[in-house]
Amino acid sequence: MLILAKSILAFMIGFILAIIFGYILIPFLRKNVKQTVSSWMKIHKDKNGTPTMGGLIFIVPTFLSVFILIGMNKLELTYNLAIVLFVFLAYALLGFIDDYLIIKRKNNDGLSPIQKLIGQIAIAGVFFFLFMKGGNQPILDIYTFGISINMGWFYFLFILFMLVASSNAVNLTDGLDGLAGGLSAVAFLAFALIAWGSVGIEGNSDIGVFCFILVGSLLAFLFYNAHPAKVFMGDTGSLALGGTLAAVAIITNHELTLIVVAGVFVIETLSCIIQLLSVKFSGKRVFLMTPLHHHFEKLGWQEADIVKVFWFAGIVLAGISILWGVWI
Repeated sequence: MLILAKSILAFMIGFILAIIFGYILIPFLRKNVKQTVSSWMKIHKDKNGTPTMGGLIFIVPTFLSVFILIGMNKLELTYNLAIVLFVFLAYALLGFIDDYLIIKRKNNDGLSPIQKLIGQIAIAGVFFFLFMKGGNQPILDIYTFGISINMGWFYFLFILFMLVASSNAVNLTDGLDGLAGGLSAVAFLAFALIAWGSVGIEGNSDIGVFCFILVGSLLAFLFYNAHPAKVFMGDTGSLALGGTLAAVAIITNHELTLIVVAGVFVIETLSCIIQLLSVKFSGKRVFLMTPLHHHFEKLGWQEADIVKVFWFAGIVLAGISILWGVWI
């Protein structure tokens, strides 16, 4: 019951601080940080000028909440939690640089794909170093089937792939009001419960509490980001969420569970890959537009309806992942 009480307290602090911070930040962003919507997205032309960098609404309050709880002796800054916070901050800074360049240039040309990839890989490399220095082993555990695989140095490539792919997947999904934020809240709630059940992992309960803080902050962000959005999270938020989600999965030894938890993000990314390969080798499109949520827009679906369906899918997958990662 103590961990549940801590988590509810963490959730409420994160939510309240994010609501207040968003109320203060959005007027500033509206004056100084406006998004330029791509010309090929004519359906979203009415969103032109919506402020971006809204990821700060859940990033800053999450860090403040962590320090508040540490000061109240309700949270311990363990080694593993420190690594998660590093990933959260590092990917947020990378996204912030990308967003800043986009705003400065008044177009959608921020960091080049290569520059962004190098940054993502560099952060993932530092994470791997810190993760292994903490006494962890290059072992992939599949608890449900009682399988442990010693991956050796291939684990390094696996870790890099997970963080880079996860951060990009959330970034690709962030195309409709409330879509990436809502799915991320569901995913982090699932991993909060999974972290609770990861007995034997240093600071597992503290990582769970951190996830609850982030869920509270994300729900507050949705208050401003739900359709019609008053602010976009930008790369500042999407890269931070994706990278942190992968980091929590790795630290709790539930790497494969991430595929289920982030199932909608995975499908969104696969739709882009399938489209690219199909056009390259056959000259034909499989989807009207990618990522997948734009395909449904082209079919005539309303934005809010697409988001609801994707949220529903995310909730179902989160439920399955909890069964997979905790109970079974």
